[in-house]
Amino acid sequence: MKKQIKFGLLVGLSIPVLLVSACGDQLENTEKLDTTDKNIETVSAQVFAPHEGINQEPVPLEVERDGTDVFVKMTAQITDIQLDNDTLYKAWTFNGEAPGPVVVVNEGDTIHFTLDNMDPAVPHSMDFHAVHTAPNVGFANVMPHEEGTFVYQANSPGVFMYHCGTEPVLAHIANGMHGVIIVKPTDGYPTDNEVDKEFVIIQNEWYDYNDMGDMIEGEPNQVVFSAKALEPGQVNTNGTVGALIDTPLEAKVGDKIRFYINNIGPNEISSFHVIGTIMEDVYIDGHPANHQKGMQTVGLPASGGAVVEFVVKEPGEYKFVTHQFEHVEKGAAGKIIVTE
Repeated sequence: MKKQIKFGLLVGLSIPVLLVSACGDQLENTEKLDTTDKNIETVSAQVFAPHEGINQEPVPLEVERDGTDVFVKMTAQITDIQLDNDTLYKAWTFNGEAPGPVVVVNEGDTIHFTLDNMDPAVPHSMDFHAVHTAPNVGFANVMPHEEGTFVYQANSPGVFMYHCGTEPVLAHIANGMHGVIIVKPTDGYPTDNEVDKEFVIIQNEWYDYNDMGDMIEGEPNQVVFSAKALEPGQVNTNGTVGALIDTPLEAKVGDKIRFYINNIGPNEISSFHVIGTIMEDVYIDGHPANHQKGMQTVGLPASGGAVVEFVVKEPGEYKFVTHQFEHVEKGAAGKIIVTE
């Protein structure tokens, strides 16, 4: 039975984490993954020892609303994520997804957040960029096989990163513990009645497995885009090279498309660009007050977010990329198929 802790003070302890490395060869970013290939390199023989042999099945996000009180339950767990044809990564995740599932609340909601730490060896925590709290209280560690509950308000609208805040933070983020929380503005966006399709798009990078030296000094092996479902039936992918090329988004001619976009990092900036159109309306960090018009490229620092809106005027394939093309070659591309 898991121990339930209501957090009013820091209860986490520092547990040394062994950092080891494993390299995977790069993949052309438009190739379809074939996970049946027996030659796929995995990290199974090189993982952090307490995680060896663990591959915890993804767990659905739990969200319940009672007025302005929103009860959110997530897991911290160890789940294999296919990064490309050559690399199966034993990721540290939220809910078995990397990036984790998108969380959506309204401006002014009170979030009652519970983290169930299924990791048998490492403490984890949750740092929501969308809230005000004393980090040693609201973002305190939850020990292995325990649950912790935290309460805070989401008073600022926007598109925010969430991530594990346990030291070393870089290792936890780079190993997969990251995602997006959207706080919807009370009065909406000025363009709400113009939007036909909405998608959540996340950029992140991957390094040699659990290798702190590479995470600090190295270049990313993969830079990728993911889509996270806002509602059942939408595309929902992990941080896999080519995921949004193999499973593109769909729209109709004349649609105004809204992306809730976030650059998870943990290290690289993003120069977000949609080829073949102009972003008519952009809300930096997703706040309605930060309204920009007619942008060709939106700069996103590590953890930076935005709401970007654009119209697709002709049928065809529209790629979206970071305009740092070295990262496109490592996988940072997706596409929208537009039909009549």
